[in-house]
Amino acid sequence: MTDRTAALADAAIHLVATRGMRGLTHRAVDAEAGVPLGSTSAYFRTRKALVEGVVRRLAELDAAEVEAAGLTAPRDPDELAEGAAHVLDRWMSATRERTLARYACLLEATHHPELRDVLAHGEVSRAQARAVLTAWGAPEPERQSRELVAFLDGLLFDRLVGAGALHAPDPGTPESRAELTQAVRSALRAVLGR
Repeated sequence: MTDRTAALADAAIHLVATRGMRGLTHRAVDAEAGVPLGSTSAYFRTRKALVEGVVRRLAELDAAEVEAAGLTAPRDPDELAEGAAHVLDRWMSATRERTLARYACLLEATHHPELRDVLAHGEVSRAQARAVLTAWGAPEPERQSRELVAFLDGLLFDRLVGAGALHAPDPGTPESRAELTQAVRSALRAVLGR
């Protein structure tokens, strides 16, 4: 993304997180980004293009965090558990808005078949998990990677907006990261059969 489209997408992410999908309009993004009226529609011609731009930006930012946490080539399950817990905790605290926007876009895609393409961005995390599990000798890395990513997605959703949010330690705390690390370790043991 260019700096301009990234700034517009960032403004759109904020709108989706704070106002929901109904608050995502070209005019609202223009106002949020502080750009002249019509700027957003010059870069994202349709609502579909705007939603796709948001999802593309979310995927770009998430990929950078996953890479920075060393999750694309962890040395062992403990390193993966600790890195994944750090990223999940960050997605629930410092970058909570992005996570809320991601879920809103995914839900929007279930109601609008023309947006189903946005679901393809989730394949990146599955491919990364498959590569790691293959390197560790997992017997069925294709299936096991899907299960692992589904578990992590479910854990994040539960802790952010589900009943888990009622009982889990506050996101952004050492207690939250420790509990997430243990949950990811348990999932890895189950997936790897250890």
